[in-house]
Amino acid sequence: EPTSALDVSVRRQVLNVLEELVSERDLGLIFISHDLNMVRHFCDRVLVMYAGRVVESLNANELDQARHPYTQGLLAALPSLDRPRISLPVLQRDPLWLTH
Repeated sequence: EPTSALDVSVRRQVLNVLEELVSERDLGLIFISHDLNMVRHFCDRVLVMYAGRVVESLNANELDQARHPYTQGLLAALPSLDRPRISLPVLQRDPLWLTH
């Protein structure tokens, strides 16, 4: 979570530095974040973890086509100007999520 406590302008600066390092040095980067909108724009691939296990792996540009119920629930909870709501959806956790 390298940017979670930063304001938007500083966050962008940190992401720019990370992008430059990855590009200039031909590096890979594991970026851990709960901010799915930032992940969607900054990363190439996404691994979604639930209870310490990877439950879904997909390209970042395919995040909206996620199949795992946990990933779908996380996406449904994202704020949206197009879909204003009074309350956020609550995920009903299912032990079967670990077997998908």
